[in-house]
Amino acid sequence: MKAIVINEYGSADKLKEETLPIPVLEDNQVLMELHATSINPIDWKLREGALKEGLPFEFPIILGWDAAGVVAKAGKNVSNFKEGDRVFARPATTRNGTYAEFTAVEEDLLAKIPDNITFEEAAAVPLAGLTAWQCLVDFGGIKKGDKVLIHAGSGGVGSYAIQFAKHFGAYVATTASGKNESFVKELGADQFINYKDTDFTEVLEDFDIVVDTIGGEVQEKSFQVLKEGGKLVSIVQQPNEKLAKEKNIKAESIWLRENGEQLEEIAQLLESGEVVSKVGQTFPLTEEGVKEAHKLSETHHARGKIVINIK
Repeated sequence: MKAIVINEYGSADKLKEETLPIPVLEDNQVLMELHATSINPIDWKLREGALKEGLPFEFPIILGWDAAGVVAKAGKNVSNFKEGDRVFARPATTRNGTYAEFTAVEEDLLAKIPDNITFEEAAAVPLAGLTAWQCLVDFGGIKKGDKVLIHAGSGGVGSYAIQFAKHFGAYVATTASGKNESFVKELGADQFINYKDTDFTEVLEDFDIVVDTIGGEVQEKSFQVLKEGGKLVSIVQQPNEKLAKEKNIKAESIWLRENGEQLEEIAQLLESGEVVSKVGQTFPLTEEGVKEAHKLSETHHARGKIVINIK
């Protein structure tokens, strides 16, 4: 099969096209013929070597942890999926990722793609969608009437977080640049803050939940807009424990857990049209295409998700 791999850590130029064997299937897995995958910051952080302590993989490494495609073969213990099913998943984090024509995925991580959703739209969902879901639902315990601040609402995680928060009946404020104002409002944001000319701490107060996708000073200042007993969840760094204690804030950094059941719940929202996948740009599964996609993701200014077309 064709795959884009790295054989050493470094810049986007380390991405190389190679021919590798199709993965060997375990009994609890399906072999997916991939139609699309998408780019997430974990991809290029791992490529640069920033995650090698926690994820000490041997080379070659196929990056990519979003999968959308068709079941080519089902392992003998697989009961809920069959050959030909359209499926998507956030596969386990292994060195055999999804910048390839085939990947093997455990049955419990899969969900069926609704008929009204394209492979590209499905590929945009798993990692970013599950991250947003786990921030708001599992950690945040979001409920109707909550006030939620989502930083960088036009990005991958942010664009799903806005829609999920609205689904649960929350009031949503989000930060983004001026050019993305109409984009985040279309997603359902009630209050837009242009981070380039407005300090969010001056216009927001008494919020129940903050979803931090940026870290650093933005994260520190986010404590100021939370009410006592509020919740701050970060996907980039561990929050300041001292600040959390002072205001009785429940604050944590979360690392996504792969979860097919939650993906199934998200699939229902996609099917009903309550949640839409915002695909920003697409690139082909070629050495050049994936390099370009990485470089765009590294700017932190991509709108929606960056998708790689495989078939």
